[in-house]
Amino acid sequence: MNSPRDSIRKVDPTSAAAEPAGGWPSHRLLTVPNVLCAIRLVGSFGLVALAAGGQDHAFLILFLLLALTDWLDGKLAILLHQRSVFGARLDSAADATFYTALLIGLVWLRWSMLRPEMPWIAAAILSYAVTTGAGLWKFGRVPSYHTRGAKLSWGLAAISAVCILARWSVWPLRVTMVVGTLTNLEATLMTTILPCWQADVPSLWHALRRAKTLRQIEESQGNR
Repeated sequence: MNSPRDSIRKVDPTSAAAEPAGGWPSHRLLTVPNVLCAIRLVGSFGLVALAAGGQDHAFLILFLLLALTDWLDGKLAILLHQRSVFGARLDSAADATFYTALLIGLVWLRWSMLRPEMPWIAAAILSYAVTTGAGLWKFGRVPSYHTRGAKLSWGLAAISAVCILARWSVWPLRVTMVVGTLTNLEATLMTTILPCWQADVPSLWHALRRAKTLRQIEESQGNR
């Protein structure tokens, strides 16, 4: 029996047909956005080290600096015409590492606050595992959609981290976990809809449009 990957090989995910609007103008690895992603990836391990050392203030400062790179890299990629498939995948890897390190650090530093919130956190983690597994099973790659919901979740996560580190409130965390769970469910639906791996798909609606376009291209190729 053929796997889902076998049925999508006719459409190359790096071809022009699979590109987002605006294409992937850059094929260089050493670009400003990629450097920022690499800084976030490596710096994430520093977050864990600071948390292990009980350095609350240093942890918060480093977190904010790394979050700034997360905000800048996508904007600079578009502004400098340095978007690429490699950059999208590196950004997703850096984000996953960064927010995993953030969670580990917060648990280490504020376990008494986070322990009652673990069901909320577990729901978000489970939904992320589902969407990641769906992408690996269908495309052999981790999804890199960078949806609007994901961007909202990242912003809320930054607010939640500050509130928890300052011991203000856990309610921003709960909102973040709900939004994150819904965002992951949306990404899972997008994976089931798209016929091949895609990066930078803003929403489920955009995924439906791209899937329709790719099917039309595949049908026209089959009729030749």
